[in-house]
Amino acid sequence: MQWAFTVADVRAAVTTGEAIESYPADTPYPSRLVLAWLNRRPIHVVAADMSAEEIIIVTMYEPDPALWDATFRIRRPR
Repeated sequence: MQWAFTVADVRAAVTTGEAIESYPADTPYPSRLVLAWLNRRPIHVVAADMSAEEIIIVTMYEPDPALWDATFRIRRPR
C-alpha cells in the first residue's frame, strides 16, 4: 500500500526524527538519513542541510522490513 505524505508529515519527520546515518560526502550538500515515526509507522527521510533555516528533502519513504532490522536503524546485510 502506498502512503502519501503531507507537508506536515515531512516537517514532523525532520523535526522529531533521529539521524541514523550521515552522508558527509554527498553533493552538492551533505545529507543524513532520519528515522521518524508517524502514526506508529517508521519513516525514513534523506535530508540535506543547505543552511540553519533551509533543508532539502531528497526522499521520504516507508522502509522495507526485509532491508532493515526491527528498529529500522540498521541495514540488514545483503
